[in-house]
Amino acid sequence: MSEKDDNDNDNEISTANTMRERAGESRIKLWLALGARRLVITGSMAVLFFIAFVLAGTFLYPPLKSAIATTDTIETMFSTLLGANITATTLVVTITQLVISQENGPLGDQRGRMSDAMDFRGFVSEMIGHTTPSDPSKFLQEILDTTERRANELRDAVSENGNSDLLDELDEFIDSLTGNADTVKEQLDGAKFGTFDVLFAALNFNYSWKIFHVERMRDEYGDDLSDDQHRKFEQLKTSLSMFGPAREHIKTLYFQWALIDLSQLILYAAIPALFVAGSMLAFVGSGTFTGTTLGFSDILLVVAGAFTVSLIPFMLLVSYILRIATVAKRTLAIGPLILRDSQR
Repeated sequence: MSEKDDNDNDNEISTANTMRERAGESRIKLWLALGARRLVITGSMAVLFFIAFVLAGTFLYPPLKSAIATTDTIETMFSTLLGANITATTLVVTITQLVISQENGPLGDQRGRMSDAMDFRGFVSEMIGHTTPSDPSKFLQEILDTTERRANELRDAVSENGNSDLLDELDEFIDSLTGNADTVKEQLDGAKFGTFDVLFAALNFNYSWKIFHVERMRDEYGDDLSDDQHRKFEQLKTSLSMFGPAREHIKTLYFQWALIDLSQLILYAAIPALFVAGSMLAFVGSGTFTGTTLGFSDILLVVAGAFTVSLIPFMLLVSYILRIATVAKRTLAIGPLILRDSQR
């Protein structure tokens, strides 16, 4: 991209109000990666895997149904799965211990964490003019309300300046900011922490791009600004900057919450997975299932079902890590550093 193209992109003030629109990616892709419930994704993967296995064994490779009827084939498949599930369960316990260990520490460390949290709450309380809400969604809404209020105060102050170019840019910027903030506040309304809704809504507010434009307009038109207008720019930048650590803190808490949920679900799923894999090794042989159901070999259906159940812990891991990795990739940078156009 040429320097001229970079400058043109930097001067694009207005942005879409949601991450999906800014990213230019399909609604289905982002729904699968972020929006859908993880148990729904896991269940869908299990159903699709079962259907694909049965169809492959029936049509793509017909000899498979006779091959899996042999004891050696079943033993090979499920002895491997049995060992893999035991290893995965042990790994999950280790991950859970690591997550929990972050909450443990000597008294001095805990006091430091508390002091930092209260300092931030005190700063936000001073900024918004009243007590900081304890609910994460209301906390973010208050920061957005303050940001909108300060943006409108800046526009009122600059309207007295007489600089038409600055006022035109500021009008476009504030219209984009308020539209984006209103969309996010609507999504935050009623959202409860523990679900992905709070963090998903917070991801839609591209505060870093807005901070960049506040800095750019302040520096570009600095000679024409009064001290009061400079102060209004700085106040708007401060309120936008507060959204960054607030979102990152909520993101960190959600990651810990999600990893603990994942650990619990995998432990729950590991018991039936181990039972099914062990049962296939102990009780199923070449002559156990010899009939057909709906035109499909019974032994093929049983092995496909048992194989799918044995893989559910892995499918849970995939569904949760898909969301966590997607969020982490889109929030790598904090502050006015845009890693790619789609993050605006």
